[in-house]
Order: sequence, then structure tokens, then C-alpha cells
Amino acid sequence: MNHEPYIAPVRQWVEQLVIGYNLCPFAKRELVRDRVRFFVSQAQDEEQLLVDLENELTLLSADEGIETTLLITPQVLQDFFDFNQFLGRADQRVAQLKLKGVFQIASFHPDYQFGGTELEDAENYSNKSPYPVLHLLREASLDEAIENYPDAESIPERNIEQLKLMGSDRLRRLLEDCFSR
Repeated sequence: MNHEPYIAPVRQWVEQLVIGYNLCPFAKRELVRDRVRFFVSQAQDEEQLLVDLENELTLLSADEGIETTLLITPQVLQDFFDFNQFLGRADQRVAQLKLKGVFQIASFHPDYQFGGTELEDAENYSNKSPYPVLHLLREASLDEAIENYPDAESIPERNIEQLKLMGSDRLRRLLEDCFSR
């Protein structure tokens, strides 16, 4: 299976939106250092995705050269409600592997929607991605980055303000453009 049609839009999203608009001020350094792993799961169901998640966590545990993994799931969890429900199972798997406190999972989805918002509200674009993505993060690295970043706790509010200024139509086009490069 050729994974490039899935990796390319996600990489474009990271470069153009996440880094380009500084939604995550910690992302650029690791991408430039080539320490971000893009892995496309071929899972057709949640059980196989849990196996892929476990394999990726095992790889991250063993390879300090990989800082973070974007586990892309193009074949499963297309529905945001199902995706959101799955996150609990994913966190349970992290705990079962005794990796709680070592890794955490951030989530991104084409239909991401925060509670109390409408689907197309601009602030949802902070977590909208071309495909469903489980972002596997090293907690120690995240803690260090937050500790060394001035006013890190204001990042979410700053992102919401910036995204609202950009507007949903522009953000939708930027996300759609990730597929055309």
C-alpha cells in the first residue's frame, strides 16, 4: 500500500497550519530535525488500530531518535463520535502498557468539534486534520517545552482568537488545500 497519499496531506497540514500559524510552537523544531514519525495504519477496525497503537508506543519507547508519532487512521474512525469514544480505549491501552506518564495522546480529526461549539466554528480548526490522527507525545518532552515557553498556558486562548480572526471559510480552504499539493 502506498502511504504517501495519506502522509502528504498530514505533513502539509503540520507545515502550513500547525507550524505556519504557530498553533503549536513546539512542532517546528522536531519536524526540522526529522524526529516526527508519520505512520499510516492499515487497520480496518478498532481492534487492529489498538494493535498499531501498541506497536507505535513500543517503537517510541525503544527509539529516542523519534520524538513523536502521528498515527494516521484513514480507514477507521471516520465518524468523530466513534473517534472520540475510541480515545478512552487508547488511553486505557497506554495505561495497560504501563506507559501512563510517559506518553500521552493528542487527537485530531477532520470533523473535530469541541463541546459547546458548532461543527464549522473556527476554534475547532485547532484540532481539525486531513485524516483522523492520534498524536503520540512524550510527556517529559512536552513538560520541558511548556516549562521553557513563555506564557504557555495562553496558547489555547491565543489560538482561538487567531482562528476566529481567520474565519471558518479560510480555514476550511487551507485544510482542503492540504490534499492538492
